[in-house]
Amino acid sequence: MSDITYIRNHQGWSYLAAILDLGTKEIVGWSLSKTPDTELAMSALRNAIQRNNPITKNLLLHSDQGTQYTSNMFDVYCNKFKLIRSMSRKGNCWDNAVIERFFRNLKTERLNTLSFINHQAVVSEVESYIY
Repeated sequence: MSDITYIRNHQGWSYLAAILDLGTKEIVGWSLSKTPDTELAMSALRNAIQRNNPITKNLLLHSDQGTQYTSNMFDVYCNKFKLIRSMSRKGNCWDNAVIERFFRNLKTERLNTLSFINHQAVVSEVESYIY
């Protein structure tokens, strides 16, 4: 399951893409960027594959219908690993509830009480929370 959330810093926004394993409820891959583009989603997926070395053939990857996940570039990248794609119904956040809950916990347990001077400060804090 994958999604993207945003985190404010003093220079603008940082965008976090995360891949969550529904079986373990753990974040198995993630990436942070200053732009919420397709490369961010691909980077999180790349991180998950490199860190966990799963058998990707017929592995299900669920996401919402954000432009990052519906782009041709992301589709080609998923096809390279023979992933099965699944997407939420349009405008229905409940289909992504598990990862939305992770983002909520990250923000309420750690991020909302902090002020970040820049993007790198966000990266350090998110990495500390995930690991």
